[in-house]
Amino acid sequence: MLSDARAALQTIFGYPDFRGVQADVVTRVLTGRSTLAVMPTGAGKSLTYQLPATMLPGTCVVVSPLIALMHDQLRAATAVGIRAATLTSVDENRAETRRRFLDGVLDLLYVAPERASGGEFRDLLDRGKVSLFAIDEAHCVSEWGHDFRPDYRLLRPLLDRSPDVPRLALTATADAHTRADILEQLGIAADGLIVAGFDRPNIRYQISPRDNVTRQIADLIAETPGPGIVYVPSRAGTEKMAAALAKTGRPTRAYHAGLEPAVRAANQAAFVASENMVIAATVAFGMGIDKPDVRFVAHAGLPKSIEAYYQETGRAGRDGDPAIAHLFWGADDFARARQRIGEVEPARQSGERQRLNAMAALVETPSCRRRLLLQHFGETDAPVDCGNCDNCLNPPASIDATTVARKFLSAVFRTGQLYGVGYVEGVLTGQSSDRSLQNGHENLSVFGIVSGDEAALLKPVARALLARDALRANPHGGLEFGPGAKALLKGDATLDLIVPARRSRRARGAAIDNPVGDPLFEALRAKRRELAQEAGVPPYVIFHDAVLRAMTAERPATIAALARISGVGAVKRDAYGDAFLSVIRQFREAEASE
Repeated sequence: MLSDARAALQTIFGYPDFRGVQADVVTRVLTGRSTLAVMPTGAGKSLTYQLPATMLPGTCVVVSPLIALMHDQLRAATAVGIRAATLTSVDENRAETRRRFLDGVLDLLYVAPERASGGEFRDLLDRGKVSLFAIDEAHCVSEWGHDFRPDYRLLRPLLDRSPDVPRLALTATADAHTRADILEQLGIAADGLIVAGFDRPNIRYQISPRDNVTRQIADLIAETPGPGIVYVPSRAGTEKMAAALAKTGRPTRAYHAGLEPAVRAANQAAFVASENMVIAATVAFGMGIDKPDVRFVAHAGLPKSIEAYYQETGRAGRDGDPAIAHLFWGADDFARARQRIGEVEPARQSGERQRLNAMAALVETPSCRRRLLLQHFGETDAPVDCGNCDNCLNPPASIDATTVARKFLSAVFRTGQLYGVGYVEGVLTGQSSDRSLQNGHENLSVFGIVSGDEAALLKPVARALLARDALRANPHGGLEFGPGAKALLKGDATLDLIVPARRSRRARGAAIDNPVGDPLFEALRAKRRELAQEAGVPPYVIFHDAVLRAMTAERPATIAALARISGVGAVKRDAYGDAFLSVIRQFREAEASE
C-alpha cells in the first residue's frame, strides 16, 4: 500500500519520497484509521489528505476555516491534476460542484465549517460517497486553542453520521491541552495522535525592543528580498505603515477588516501573486494565505500568545527556504495586554495571564529563543543552541539592574502610583518642571538619585518591569505596582537586563541561496511569471523557486531529465516542461556560440 502511495506521490507531485511523518499519516488514512496530525507549517500537511483522496474511492471532504485559504489550496491541487472544487458562498458554480460530487468525479471538496454543519450539506453527503473527512486548522475546534471557532464544535454530528469514514484532523499549533480537546471533540482515539514536532529550522527568530519601529522594519526590508508580511496592531496603523514602507521602493499594500471588500481582496490577490511585495496587515491576514515564498514576517507589536506568535511567524518560509521572523516589542504592549486581561470574564483571566507571561519570557530570555518556543509546546529535548536565532548567533550579555529597578519602583510609589514612565524617569534623573514643582516631587528622596550609566538603564528597566508584571499601567496611563513588585523591593528577586550584542556570527541558512543574478535563473523566473499570468495563478503554483534552482543547476535537456527534478509531477511536466526546456536550450546554444 505504501509503495503505491509513493508511486502516486512521484507521479502527481513529482516528489521521490515522503517527508517526516507524512508516510505514517498517509498509511493510517489509507487503512481507514482516524488521526490527529500535529505538523509544523511547511511540513506538507495538505499532502496527507490530497494524496489519499486520489487513491480512495469517493470524495475527501475538507473542512477549512477561510474561503481565501480554500481557493489557494484549490489552485494548487488543480495544478497537479487533482479533481477539486470549493462549495462556498462566493462560488457561482455551486450547482455544478454538487453534480460533480454526486457523479463521483471529485477527489476533493472544500467547505467551510458553517456549511459543513448545516442540514443541507448533510443531505448532500448522504446522496454521495465520502472517502475521508479532513479537518484543517483543527485547533479551531478547541476552546483552549488560540483561534477558537464555535462552528468547528458543530462538526461532530456530521462525522458521526459516517462512522466508517476516517477522520484526519490537521494543525500546526496545539499544545498538549489543546490536542486532548481536539481528539475528544472530533471523536478520534488517543492512539490516533501523531506529533511531528514544532521546529521550523529554516526560520531565524529575532526579537528586539521597539525603537522607531518603522525605521527598524524598513532596515529589515532592505536586507531581505522577497515577499514579506508586517503585522501591525491597529487598522489605522497598517495603512500608515504601508505608506511609510512604500518609501523604501518596495511595492506595499495594507490589509485589514475595515477595508472595502473589493479593496481587501485586490490587495490580498496582489500580494499572493507577487515575488517581492510587502503587506502591512492586522492578524486578520494570514490564515487564508497559503503562499509558500514569504521571506519574512515582522511584528510591529506583541502577539497575544506564543501560539499566535508561532502561527503568525509560521507563514514565513513554507517552501523550506530560509526566512526571518522579527518581533519588535515595547513596554506599552504588556501594559495594554494586562489591561485587556482585566476586562475579560474572570474564568479566563488566569489562562490569559499565563499566555502573556510566556510571551514575556520569550522576549526577555538571553538564551535560545527556539528552545524556549519548542519547550512551550512540550518538546523537552530541544537543542541548547539552535544556531539560527538572534541569541544563539550573537549571544547577549546581561547586567544586574536590580538596584535601578528598586529605585524606579520607589519613585513610582512615592509619586503616588499615578504617573507614566517619562515622568518617573524625569523625577529620578532630577529634571525640574512645572509639574514636578507643583506636585512637590522635587522634595522627594528619589528626586535626582539616578545619573550616568544608571540613567541609560531606566527605559529598558521600565520595559522589563512591565513585562514581568512588577508594574502595570492604570486606565489613565499611570504606573502602579503589579504582583512582581514586592519581591524586588524586599530583595527576594533580582532583575537582569539583556544587552544586545553586535552582529557578528553569520546565521546558518539566513541567506537564501537563489542564484540571483544568474541569467538562466532570472530567465526561468521570467518564464514562470509569463505562464502564471496566462493561467491566472500565482507564480509559485507553476513551480517553487527550489525547482527553478534545480533547473538552473542541472540544466535538463529532455522531458525525462526534467521529470527527475523534485517537484515536477506529470501534469506540470506536460503543461510547462517544453516552455522551460526551451529557455534552458537557448542558454545552452548561446554558451556554445561564444
